[in-house]
Amino acid sequence: MTLTRILSVVFLLGALGLGYMLYKSVDDVMQEEKRIAAIESRIIEKLQMLRDAQIAYIATKGEYAGSWDSLRQFIEEGKIWIVQRKETTTLLAYGKEEISVSYDTLGSVYVMDSLFNERRYPNFNLDNLHIVPGSGGKEFEFFADKIERSQREIGVFEIRDPDPINPKRRLNNKEKALRVGSRTDSSTSGNWE
Repeated sequence: MTLTRILSVVFLLGALGLGYMLYKSVDDVMQEEKRIAAIESRIIEKLQMLRDAQIAYIATKGEYAGSWDSLRQFIEEGKIWIVQRKETTTLLAYGKEEISVSYDTLGSVYVMDSLFNERRYPNFNLDNLHIVPGSGGKEFEFFADKIERSQREIGVFEIRDPDPINPKRRLNNKEKALRVGSRTDSSTSGNWE
């Protein structure tokens, strides 16, 4: 064997090794991004469930649940009232319209049967609803209070991921952590929307 053949084989093996290392590093980054996206998807689903429960809680009790225990008890035992609203419009003699509204309570359904039924969430587990997926057992941060806006007190709530898995969401003191609601505004939207 000549020196050129030996060098050619060595360089070919080196190029194949470097190519594989490059492929592996790109593949590892892509797999990590897929893993983060899957975990964040599960976190968002839980935040949506918690938002639905908080909206039902305030509609029933007049304020947001400030802790997991009170929200859990409401989900287990609480009821949502079914109310029918009827509007009738009457044309007055001088061309104006008069609208009268009446409400009729038709009954109630349990929160568990209404919001968290088998059809909507087949794998629903109330015991794990407050646990952040992929966090190793950490709980969502719950906050509820009343703030003053235009000389009125309004209820606010925020539920957020305390320790984001995504490095981009950890920047600036976890400012972009997944959350629903707001501590400073009457909002029930999530920051992923």
